Amino acid sequence: KKAANDAPVTSQHHVDDLLKEIQQLRSSNRLLTKELIEVRNKSSAGPLVGRNKNQQSEERREEHVSENANERTTRRKATKTTPEKKMNIVLLYADDWSYKTLGAAGNSFVKTPYLDDLASKGVHFTHNCVTTSICWISRSSLYTGQYVSRHKCPRVEDVEYYNRWNETLYGALASNGYYNAFYGKWHHNFDNFPEWSFGEREFYFGSHFLGNGQHVTEKNEADALKFLKKRPNMSQPFILTVSFFATHAEDGSTGQYYPQKRSMELYQNEEVPIAPNADVGNSTLNWDKLPPFFVDKNEARKRWNWRFDTHKKYQEMMKNYYRMATEVDKSCGAIIEELKRQRLMDNTLIIFTTDNGNYHAEHGLADKWYPHEESIRVPLIVYDPRLPSSKAGMKNDEFTLNIDLAPTMLKAAGIEPPEAMQGKDIADLYLKDNTPWRKEFFYEWPDPFDQKDWIPAAQALVRKDYKYMYWPQHDYDQLFHLKEDPMEMNDLRQNSSVSSLLAEMKSRFGILREAAAGNLTDSNAIISPV
Repeated sequence: KKAANDAPVTSQHHVDDLLKEIQQLRSSNRLLTKELIEVRNKSSAGPLVGRNKNQQSEERREEHVSENANERTTRRKATKTTPEKKMNIVLLYADDWSYKTLGAAGNSFVKTPYLDDLASKGVHFTHNCVTTSICWISRSSLYTGQYVSRHKCPRVEDVEYYNRWNETLYGALASNGYYNAFYGKWHHNFDNFPEWSFGEREFYFGSHFLGNGQHVTEKNEADALKFLKKRPNMSQPFILTVSFFATHAEDGSTGQYYPQKRSMELYQNEEVPIAPNADVGNSTLNWDKLPPFFVDKNEARKRWNWRFDTHKKYQEMMKNYYRMATEVDKSCGAIIEELKRQRLMDNTLIIFTTDNGNYHAEHGLADKWYPHEESIRVPLIVYDPRLPSSKAGMKNDEFTLNIDLAPTMLKAAGIEPPEAMQGKDIADLYLKDNTPWRKEFFYEWPDPFDQKDWIPAAQALVRKDYKYMYWPQHDYDQLFHLKEDPMEMNDLRQNSSVSSLLAEMKSRFGILREAAAGNLTDSNAIISPV
C-alpha cells in the first residue's frame, strides 16, 4: 500500500502492476494466518510448538477478528491501547440506583454478581455523586460535563446545548471518528436533535413492558448485543451507550416496579432490611425531622405513600426494585461477555453508573431531588484496560462527579475535553499516584417548576465530614456532621458550637455556587481539585 501511495505513477500499466502485487501480498497474508491458526488448534494447550516467546507474541498480535457469512478468523489484540488504536467505550447507564444498590457496595441483599465481578477487575468509586439528582438534568450534565447552572437546561424541553453539540461527549466523539450507538432512555426534547452524531440510536423508556410484551431491560440487552455483533465497521472505534430505564418506577402506576416474570422467584422468601433513618408504615420519626416546609404536598412524600406507607407494600416494592436491579446486572454481564468473545476487553473502557440516587423510605421520602446521601450518591465502576493489574479491584473514596465522566471518556479516546467542561479526568486517580483532588463540591436542584411546596429547590456544600444544605425558596439552611451522623438525622444549625464552621462553609458555598454557574473568571480552578 505504501508503494502504491508513494511511487510516482507514470502509466496505467504501472498502476496495474502495483495492484497485482498488493493482491498477492494479501493472499499470502491470508494463507499465513490460516496456517498459524491450524498450528495453534492442533497443538496442545501451552506455547506454540517450535516458536520462542517473542515469536509467539508476534503471531498472536497478527491474529484478527473478521466475521462474514462463511469465514471467521480471530486476532488477539495488544494488552494495552496505543495511540494508533483508539479505545472503544461502553457506557452502562442505569436509572434511579442508590449507591447502596450494589453487592460490591456492601449490600448483602441485592444480587449483582456481574457488576461485582467488573468492580473486582476495575475501580469502584465509593463516593461518586451527581451534581443534580434528577434524570434529565443529570444526563445533560453527563453529556456536557457541566453543572445545570452552566449548561442552563433545567427542564426536559431545554436543550440549548444542542447548538454547541461539538462541545459535548457525543458531538466530540463523532467529530473525531467515533461511531455512536445509543439505546434506551434519552429524556430530552427532540427539536433540532443532532442526528448527525449518532450512527444508530433508538430511544424508549417510561414503561417496563413494551407494546410487544418485551421487557425494557431485555430490549436494552438485545439492542446492545445486536450492535456489537453487527456494527457496520468492525474496525471503527465506537461508543455504545446502553441507557437502562430500570430501576426507575412507572410513575403513577399501582405496582410501580414491574420485573420480568422469570425474576419473581428472586428474593421471594427473604425480608428486605429497613434502614435506621427510614420511615415505613405508620412511622414518622424521620419525616418529622425534615424542615417545616416539607408537607404532604411534597412530591417525594407522595411517592413515599405510593410505595412505603405499609410494611407489606415496602417489602413488595423493594423486592421488585431489587429484581429489576438484578436484571440490569444480568444484561450488563451479557454485554461484557460479548466483548470478551470478540476479544475487545483489552481495548474497551467500560463505565457503569446511574443518573441519580433514590430514597427507599429514608427520611420518610421516595425518589430523589434533595441533597441527602441516598439521593446524590450513585454507583460508579470503571473498567479500564490501562489499569495496572496490581490495582485491579481497588476502591477509591474521592469525590467523583457525573460531570467528570465526559472528560474521562474523551481523554481515554485521545481527545482533549472542551474548555467549557467543568469535570476532570478520573483516570488520574488510578493511573497516577498522589493526584490532588477535590475535597468538596457544590450540589444544586434548581426547581424549574417554581413550586416551593412541591419539589423545593435545594443546594448544598458537600464534604466528607460536614454537609451544609440551603433551601433558597425558603431561606432555610441546615448543617450535618457526617462523620458522627452519616444518616443525616440531626441538624446542627442551631448549635452555637458550630457557628464559626457554619460561617466558613456558607462563605465557601457562595464561592462554589458562583463557580458552578461560570460567574467567576477562575471558576474552573475553583471547582477543580483543591
